[in-house]
Amino acid sequence: MSAPTILVTDDDEAIREVVQMTLEIIAGWSVLTAASGAEAVEVARAHQPDAVLMDMMMPGMNGLEATAALAADETTRHIPVVLLTAKAQVDDAPGVRGVIAKPFAARELPAQMAELLGWPAP
Repeated sequence: MSAPTILVTDDDEAIREVVQMTLEIIAGWSVLTAASGAEAVEVARAHQPDAVLMDMMMPGMNGLEATAALAADETTRHIPVVLLTAKAQVDDAPGVRGVIAKPFAARELPAQMAELLGWPAP
């Protein structure tokens, strides 16, 4: 089986880069990136990633709105989304598999994601 592909979505370029390097180096996963909720929806439709790690607070289409758009589209509704947020609690939303709190420990991120997604630990 090939390595899973994760779509990392965050409006902060530094966070995108840290998460991308962490998931690629520690977990050996393939990573796509998006800088906005709208871009995440486009990339998910085009590339069908195995999961999405989505920042919740972004300008324009936020993470919850982008997750709802993915859940409403028959071509992307099967893709699990893990929200990355500084907000203490997130209400249940369609398509959300779990939440990882910011700030996060980069070394622990792949294991946290795998646990939330029901995948083997990297």
